[in-house]
Amino acid sequence: MPEEPGPARNKFRSDFIVEIALIVAVAVYLVMAQGQVVGENLSFTVTGAVLMALATYWTLHTIRDGLEVIALRLRPGK
Repeated sequence: MPEEPGPARNKFRSDFIVEIALIVAVAVYLVMAQGQVVGENLSFTVTGAVLMALATYWTLHTIRDGLEVIALRLRPGK
């Protein structure tokens, strides 16, 4: 964990921007997927699964960075 909250805060901001972009991409995918049967178009289904897995991973990554920022702010003695 970095000693200074500045770099951690900047890292969290950039991760949050990527998180918003991934959420928008998932929303666009879900709008495009309306009316399609799951598995009918295998490449479309795989793309959606990969996109959702990536969004889930990145959400957990962003939460970890956010907790790091909070921990640096609440650190006693600094």
